[in-house]
Parts: sequence; C-alpha cells; structure tokens
Amino acid sequence: MANSIQRALISVSDKTGLEDLVLFLKSQNIQIISTGGTFQTIRAIDENVMEVSSFTGHPEMMDGRVKTLHPKIHAGILNRGEEDKKELNAMDYESIDLVVVNLYPFQETIKKNVSESEAIENIDIGGPTMIRAAAKNFNRVTVLSDPLDYQKFIDAWDANHGISLEFRKQMAQKVFAKMSEYDRTIAEYLNNDSLELSFGKWQLDNLKKLRYGENPHQAAFLQSFSNLPHKHIANSQPIQGKELSFNNLVDADAAFECVKAFQNPACVIVKHANPCGVGESTNILTAYELAFETDPTSAFGGVIAFNKKVTKETAQKIIDKQFVEIIIAPKFATEAINILSTKPNIRVLEVDLDASDPHPYVIKKIDGGLLWQDLDNLEENPDSFKVVSNRKPSDQEVLDLWFAWRVAKFVKSNAIVFAKNGQTIGIGAGQMSRVVSTEIAALKAKDAGLESKNSAMASDAFFPFRDGIDQAAKVGISAIIQPGGSMRDEEVIAAANEHNMTMIFTGTRHFRH
Repeated sequence: MANSIQRALISVSDKTGLEDLVLFLKSQNIQIISTGGTFQTIRAIDENVMEVSSFTGHPEMMDGRVKTLHPKIHAGILNRGEEDKKELNAMDYESIDLVVVNLYPFQETIKKNVSESEAIENIDIGGPTMIRAAAKNFNRVTVLSDPLDYQKFIDAWDANHGISLEFRKQMAQKVFAKMSEYDRTIAEYLNNDSLELSFGKWQLDNLKKLRYGENPHQAAFLQSFSNLPHKHIANSQPIQGKELSFNNLVDADAAFECVKAFQNPACVIVKHANPCGVGESTNILTAYELAFETDPTSAFGGVIAFNKKVTKETAQKIIDKQFVEIIIAPKFATEAINILSTKPNIRVLEVDLDASDPHPYVIKKIDGGLLWQDLDNLEENPDSFKVVSNRKPSDQEVLDLWFAWRVAKFVKSNAIVFAKNGQTIGIGAGQMSRVVSTEIAALKAKDAGLESKNSAMASDAFFPFRDGIDQAAKVGISAIIQPGGSMRDEEVIAAANEHNMTMIFTGTRHFRH
C-alpha cells in the first residue's frame, strides 16, 4: 500500500541529482527541511525550504557538529503514525516522512592520505543516526541514501501515487548494508595493524541465483557491484544467448582479462579458465585465426574474447569453424550480430574494455576463513628486463618473448607458453612439474601442426633445474623469458648458453593457482 509524503528532511554531502529531486518534491507540495550547505543549495532552487534550526527551535552547535541530533528530528522520523500521534501532538512535534541523506565521504577521504584528525572529522554521526532511524521505521518512512535512487523514487511515486511498502523496505535494506560497510571501514582505519579492504564507494548488490555451480549439485549465485558506470563481465550487456552459468562466467572473466593485456587487435580463446589460444595481429579476423590454430580441439565449446569490434567476416569465420559458448567484445558490428543470431544459443556479450576494476582484490575461501590479495595487475616495462645469456635476442625474439610473457600471466601454474609472430604455438598449464608443462606445450604444438622451432618460451616462475631448458631445446625453442631467482640460476643460464638460446629474466613471478 502506497503512502503519501508531507515533509522531507534533506542533508547530503553528495549533491548529485539534488535539483531534480527538489523540483519534484516542490511539485508535490512537500515541505523541505534542510541543513548547512544543503540548505543553501536547496534555497537557490526553491525558497520554500526550512532550516533545521528553525524546525527544532535550537541553533546548530560546535561548528555544525550538533544540528540534527535533536528529539524533534528523531521523534519526527521514528513515530509510528496514528499510534504515536497523540504524544507527538502533545510535544508540538511534526512527522517527517522522507529522509534524504548521504554520508560524509569517509572512504574517499582516507584514500587521500590525510591526517588522522581530518579523517576523524569525516566520520558522520548525524547522518547515520537519521538514516538508521528512517530505515528502522520503513513501515511509514522512506529513506534515500544514494543519489542514484532519486529517479527510482520519482518513478515509484508516479507509478503508485505515493511510495509503496516494498520500495521503502528495499531502500531500508540498502541503508543497513551501507552502514555495515561504512562502520567496517572506520574500524579498519582505526586499527592500524589491519589491512584496509574497503570497497570504497561501491556496494555489492543485485544477488542473482544461477542455475547451478561448477556441478549440478552445487547451488550458485552471482553478485555484482551496484551502480557500475561501465559494463564488466558481471554486469555485461547480453546481446543474445542462453543464461550464463557459473562456469561460463569464470571462463568469460579469464578470457576478457587476458585479451585486455594487448593493444593491437587480439583474440583469446579460453577453455576451463585457461587460454588455449591467443593471437595478435593487425586485424581481428587474423587474430582469431591465429588463436584458433593454436589448439582447434580445445577451442571447441570455448569462450572467445576480443579487444576490438567484431566484424561481419570474423563472426562468419567463427560460425564456420567451431562451436562456441560465449563471444565477448567491446563492440559488435550490426552485420556480425545478424550472423551470430543464426546460432541463438551463443551468448554474445558487450563489455567495456577500459573499465577499471571496482574492487581490485582476489578472494578465495579456505577452511574457516577467506584469503584476500591484490590483483596481479603490475605494469611491466620490457626495457627493465635483463638479458642473462651470452646471445642477445633479435628484434623478432624480443616481440615474441613479450607476447609469450603477457599470455603466461593468465595461464594456470605451472605455466609454459610457446609463441611466435603474434601467435601462441603451444600452451602447457596446471601441471605439478614445469618440465611436464613444457612437454605438453610441445605436444599441443605438434598436434596443431605448428612449428615450435625458433619459438619463444615463457615460464610464469623460475626454473628450479636445467631440465626444463633441455626439454625446450629438444623442440627447437630459441628464446626463453622467465622471472629468475632460483638457487640454480647459473646452472639454468649455462644450459641456455649450451643450446645457444637467448634468455631474459624479468624479476617478476606470475603464479596463477
């Protein structure tokens, strides 16, 4: 059942969308009470606004530290309507039906490396008190704690000639979620020994049940960040296709993260969260063909990601060559969409290429707890890499090594990548032995009819023994890039020199478990 609103209290730090909201409230003849800077902003829009001190009959104190912490404010918010009307009238108090408050930007403030005293001043007290009171009393009161909800409020009012209980409850839930995150951030800040794991301005929202998890007997859910300004994998723009499964989403994320590592037109094909083929060229069609040639068998039923617009010719080539679960790109030509629509089960997703990650952490559950770590998003400069072999790499070998190194970062450890001329020649992934990963990469190259001779090889971590180098030499590898740092580096370098290989140390490891 919708309820009407006669009086609103507005006190906001972020004034985004405020003018539209005020003009709407004015059109509905709703009285507005406001504070400080918000009062000045609203008065410039509509002179019919009352300052909080006039409403309470009590002036602000301590440079504005105390202004809304007054019984008339909180009785106005917390009263239950008819049940408390007699007591409210006896005190000459009035109901407040709408509370519009967003908090001091504590999370944004502490990111600026400010002093502790400045951080403390940005801990909001009155704002949380008001929105918590309003959220508790959602049976009567509407609370808006996010400027992005103003238009939803207006639309809900227009649809129901007032605000429904369902909408009020939804907004109340958002308040308590927001306060939980806000308080946790403050607690972590005050605990100097704790790791700050704040989502900042982002909130987890939009819980969606998936058909099942990795296996049919496992329940699964997708939860994305709310109000994202860009399209990520979790909130991608589906153009067509079946509902995404748990495994689809994992593979899609792996493919898109890898393809973003390239500037030139590139294609990444992923199977079971591992790249099985990567191609980079002057155009998307050739990049796809190079990626597919690496491992046509594994590409069957895989996920394909591009870093450029998918053309008509590329879409047709994919349909002609393989069965594919998902195609991801920042854009699709209209003709490409028409071609892909002939296979309606293919999921086609548009994702923003340059969108920054709203939560740059990796989270893994272990028995009894959670592991958190930063994303492996280190920006590396090949000019800082060190040639440790007697033979220096040729210009082409430098390009091949850098290509292989970027791919290896996205392959499960122990990761070995063979590459040449903008194409993965063979990939060995997820083995307990680096030598076995090298053997698998060589086997993949042979099965695909690709020549590993004079290819570059990347290893995500150092070689503990020379056997991996010897194995690479057997299949014609001419150049190796690896982190270095083994106790037997000299032995490994000596092996490279014996085989007339060039070897580069990056100084950086890229395990991906």
